[in-house]
Amino acid sequence: MGILSSLWEPFEELRQMNMRQTVSQIVNLALIVTSALVIWKSLMLVTGSESPVVVVLSGSMEPGFQRGDILFLNLGTKPVRAGEIVVFNVKGRDIPIVHRVIKVHERRNADRIDILTKGDNNYGDDRVLYAKGQQWLNKEHIMGRAVGYLPY
Repeated sequence: MGILSSLWEPFEELRQMNMRQTVSQIVNLALIVTSALVIWKSLMLVTGSESPVVVVLSGSMEPGFQRGDILFLNLGTKPVRAGEIVVFNVKGRDIPIVHRVIKVHERRNADRIDILTKGDNNYGDDRVLYAKGQQWLNKEHIMGRAVGYLPY
């Protein structure tokens, strides 16, 4: 019975609060959520990336990045270069991928560039991860470049 009573304790406290305290708690929660959203949107504007912060989810970039490391991204306007670590998203995958650029092909007559990536800890390139029939990434697939990280 001790475990059940400890689970219901926060709800009992809420029930015993008067209306003014309850409204105050709701307003405080709303301010916290709003502040987080404003910070996130501000980071999006400053970095030019739709996702300015990502978490490494696999071991494909070890030993450089471990699972759980937090990466800070910046999209910038400079062209992507071989050796940079980028976060990209491909059609059909919900989760962005963090890998290193190994080849870049620039075309003379257009702004289009072809990018090939690979995880540092992977045997081959990422073509098997791209959408069916896709051989290269393009600028629109890149969410940002890693400009810093926080270890797990």
